[in-house]
Amino acid sequence: MQQLGIGLVLMVAGMGIVYAFLCVLIVAAKCASAFVARFDYILPQSAPKKAPAAAKAGDDADVALAIAVALEHR
Repeated sequence: MQQLGIGLVLMVAGMGIVYAFLCVLIVAAKCASAFVARFDYILPQSAPKKAPAAAKAGDDADVALAIAVALEHR
């Protein structure tokens, strides 16, 4: 019975240490995020690249021609 009590104490202590570590980790991540956001103007990010234009209706004829040429040269 005494071993069960010791085991429970060790389990609660271990879980408490892990919980405390995770709380410290969250606080450190939030502080690091605020620090980086404060100095973000030094290295600004480049503008996002534009997505390629959507396929046009005239492209279907080009695709059909390419398929026909490929099948003919088989």
